[in-house]
Amino acid sequence: MPVQIILGAQWGDEGKGKIVDHLSEHVDIVARYQGGANAGHTVVLPPGKGKPEKEYVLHLIPSGIFHPRVTCVIGNGVVLDPVALMTEIKQLKNAGIKVAGRLLISHNAHLIMPYHKMLDAARERGEEKIGTTGRGIGPAYIDKYMRTGIRVVDLLNRDTLCKKLKRNIESNNELLNKLYHSQSLNVEEIINEYQEFDRKLDEYITDTSEYLNNALKRKKRILAEGAQGALLDVDHGTYPFVTSSNPTSGGACTGLGIPPTAITSIVGIVKAYSTRVGNGPFPTELNNETGELLRKTGGEYGATTGRPRRCGWLDAESLRYSIRVNGIQKIAITKLDVLDEFKEIRVCTEFKVGGKKLTHYPTDSQTLDAVEPVYRTFKGWQTKTSGIRSYGKLPKEAKTYIEALGKILGTTIWMVSVGARRDQTLIVR
Repeated sequence: MPVQIILGAQWGDEGKGKIVDHLSEHVDIVARYQGGANAGHTVVLPPGKGKPEKEYVLHLIPSGIFHPRVTCVIGNGVVLDPVALMTEIKQLKNAGIKVAGRLLISHNAHLIMPYHKMLDAARERGEEKIGTTGRGIGPAYIDKYMRTGIRVVDLLNRDTLCKKLKRNIESNNELLNKLYHSQSLNVEEIINEYQEFDRKLDEYITDTSEYLNNALKRKKRILAEGAQGALLDVDHGTYPFVTSSNPTSGGACTGLGIPPTAITSIVGIVKAYSTRVGNGPFPTELNNETGELLRKTGGEYGATTGRPRRCGWLDAESLRYSIRVNGIQKIAITKLDVLDEFKEIRVCTEFKVGGKKLTHYPTDSQTLDAVEPVYRTFKGWQTKTSGIRSYGKLPKEAKTYIEALGKILGTTIWMVSVGARRDQTLIVR
């Protein structure tokens, strides 16, 4: 294993945080390679030594932070919100979790500035909203690719920071004033605020690409943690209803500064049904009592925004596309226990348009909005699975469902999750 990639194979919210936390026990480094504070990775620590079960929601710090021997890396592909990061660090420290010496942040990571959040929120109030979290992610990536972005390393030089800030604020001030009817943003206040962030974060900043490549030479075991899901990839997702980065496996190399030759394993995280947050096509969405039951039973509300997630049956057609684009070798299925109540469970096995079967997965929203899902129905098990601790003890119907998924998807089902805690993870093979 030098590098194993853990990515969401659907539209995000598949439970990557739980799986990364589970796997972190056996690695040395967990490195986040893209996205920003728009991603919420939930980790539930089991009770022990007189302490109750505890839930944490991380937005930037990798999910391996709860294992004391693991070093966590925020790579150059992440857009960093210092406000969110400082809040997260404080939360962990207050919980008695050591962060100093265990968290490394790329000096080349781009920063989310106050005007990014303002621009993002303003767009989502308009007619062309796509359902973003409003955390400034898109505008920060726009600046990055316009080559006008501000990186962590820019905080070291006040003159450089001032020059870049003035240029960026001036280019956006007319729009911001129009939208918010406010006075111009104060450059000096922002500089002072962000240089204070720099002083607080200085101990964590380094050349993380060099660190990771040196770790590879020493045969260290690395997990690359993605945010969001492959179907939200800006290049390969359901454009334009996508995120602003590359959650697909290829994003791990550019987002961390490591070579493709270091990647030895790619694991896709798949929820036992489908969910989506925000706008965009969702062929298997259930706008009925069944969809509401999935949402209620699964607690399907965004970890970052609290928004209710759209829910539907598992979409194997989309997953086969995701497996192909990412080179996924094995799959971890999460939230199987959410299906415990259902008498029957359905899986979309193919798409039709105008009565004709599609021979490939359409990534354009117009076609996806028009597809008709073709379903295969499975008998439900209607037995509680959250207390089961080995795959062999799952109900026969649950194993039939899981093994059929492996055949439908043409890949290996590696593990199954029947709850949010580490000990609720079953190894299939």
